[in-house]
Amino acid sequence: MANAQMFVSDLLALADIQINGNRPWDMQLRDASFFEDVLTRGNLALGEAYMAGDWECEQLDVFFCRLLASRIHDRVRPSRLIWHYLKNRILNLQSPQRSWLVGQHHYDLGNTLYQAMLDKRMVYTCGYWENAQSLEQAQIDKLELVCKKLQLKPGMRILDIGCGWGSFMKYAAENYGVECVGVTVSKEQVALGKQLCENLPIEFRLQDYRTLNESFDAIVSLGMFEHVGHKNYRRYMEVVANCLQPSGLFLLHTIGRNRDVRGTDPWIAKYIFPNGELPCLSHIDTASRDLLCAEDIHNFGADYDPTLMAWHENFERAWPDLSEHYDNTFYRMWRYYLLSCAGAFRARDLQVWQWVFSKPNLIGGYRRP
Repeated sequence: MANAQMFVSDLLALADIQINGNRPWDMQLRDASFFEDVLTRGNLALGEAYMAGDWECEQLDVFFCRLLASRIHDRVRPSRLIWHYLKNRILNLQSPQRSWLVGQHHYDLGNTLYQAMLDKRMVYTCGYWENAQSLEQAQIDKLELVCKKLQLKPGMRILDIGCGWGSFMKYAAENYGVECVGVTVSKEQVALGKQLCENLPIEFRLQDYRTLNESFDAIVSLGMFEHVGHKNYRRYMEVVANCLQPSGLFLLHTIGRNRDVRGTDPWIAKYIFPNGELPCLSHIDTASRDLLCAEDIHNFGADYDPTLMAWHENFERAWPDLSEHYDNTFYRMWRYYLLSCAGAFRARDLQVWQWVFSKPNLIGGYRRP
């Protein structure tokens, strides 16, 4: 155990992180017995040890930004996670039968949690902070940007794949006079979304995207592609191409990786997003090839850092009330999730891309607004 702690201490030093140091990003030990486990199970063991209270860190976001920016993870090969990576390559973890798991495990945790954490519109994707000074404005600016990129006009019929609580559909219907159909795998999202979008031309469906077979003037998908999986990328694009009118546009908003890594972080997969998988640019290009034309690719991944930090601030502020519904282990898990992800985006280990696609015959081309 002592050798493991010394090895980890030397690695952390490369990121200017100390064990039991006096800076807010330093690791404070409560129980050092988990270090050997970290060397064999990586972030899965590190996250579980944090959830158990074995270590503390005042600024987890800075801790993870330093950790990832120094690329310490390239120096450790967690041997006990080989099966985790192999099964993501071999199995279809996002099959039609398994696609409902993320809805049950994550999005159905309780609308009270998300209402407390998110902005008033309940947008659960990266905000757009170019001119914004608050979470509310960043999300409005993002929704407006998406509507402009899609060139929405009154009377158009829009499909939202992974519609959440209907934040985009509500904004588009109210501000652009369109009608929308949204599909999701979360019962809780459908129930609350119908209330929030009452009396608007919006339809919520509890439906897997693979069963869609109808025509739309434009299609949007904000933060859902992360649940599709590499074995289904082509099928996803086929569905979009089949449902999109010849003159229509498709906007895909997704988190992505800089490199081709199948599957996702094992701790995130176990505790936050089961069966999730982040694409790289080549995955999306290959899946859409010969079906759709990539008109525009916009990266504003750095904007997810302030978005996540704002969500964390809201979560911490609401915790006294939320603690009546969730235990302390959940609190530590959720804090680890939000702040570790903020650190990953700050270190530019993760990206956010908005792709705009057309059918290949769009005469005159496309201009980003």
